[in-house]
Amino acid sequence: MSEQQSTFPRRDAEGRIQHLGDLIGVALAGAVIGMLVLVLFDGAFAWFGAGDFGQANGWLAVILPAWLFWEDFRSWEFGAPRVVAALVAVAVAVVSGLLVAGLATGLPPLASGGLAAVTFTVVYALVWFPGVRWLVNRTS
Repeated sequence: MSEQQSTFPRRDAEGRIQHLGDLIGVALAGAVIGMLVLVLFDGAFAWFGAGDFGQANGWLAVILPAWLFWEDFRSWEFGAPRVVAALVAVAVAVVSGLLVAGLATGLPPLASGGLAAVTFTVVYALVWFPGVRWLVNRTS
């Protein structure tokens, strides 16, 4: 009896993530893991006396989601639709993240940057996922 193993996120034959919920879920998990690692490193540096806790740049939490987005970008056929969708998604996501960081100026950099990284992650996924599909369908 052959048992098929399911994978998460679900991908098509070309390696593209098939569902927006999968993309957002995995990307947010990456952002949370990134924040946890930053908190541990920032706490360790503060404990060693190399600075105050909370002064690390929370934007670094976007590393794992950006890696996921890059892999999804690479799975699309080379051409203008994927480049345009990625550029628009990056622009909207960076501006959104900066707005959130600006609204959270009273918080330490770790917290305000972390909120900005999570905002970037969600906005990028919400713009990229439907955007690349729409552009590919319009130009095919």
